[in-house]
Amino acid sequence: MPPLTESEFLALADAELGRIERTVERAADEADADIEIGRVGNVLTLEFDDGSKIIINSQAPMQELWVAARAGGFHFRRNDGRWVDTRTGEELYVALSRYVSQQSDADVSLVAD
Repeated sequence: MPPLTESEFLALADAELGRIERTVERAADEADADIEIGRVGNVLTLEFDDGSKIIINSQAPMQELWVAARAGGFHFRRNDGRWVDTRTGEELYVALSRYVSQQSDADVSLVAD
């Protein structure tokens, strides 16, 4: 599959960041986890009770979503309609569920809408 144009990638990434935001809000409510969610442009920030954060942003030149969490830094690239970790192949929402659960001390399961 050929790479996307920058505008195609930005539209796709923007839609995915919105989906992540909605998914985290819903899952946090279901798990009774206190997570503050903020978005400015291509940066989505999740802030937890202990002051820790998860930051998710799009990187147009690399056509990736980058995730910075307490567990480390991770790069996700679109592959067959899914965002997968460039090192492990793990799916984005599976990884985010683990990172959010670790930082919120709650069992948070993220399932994309």
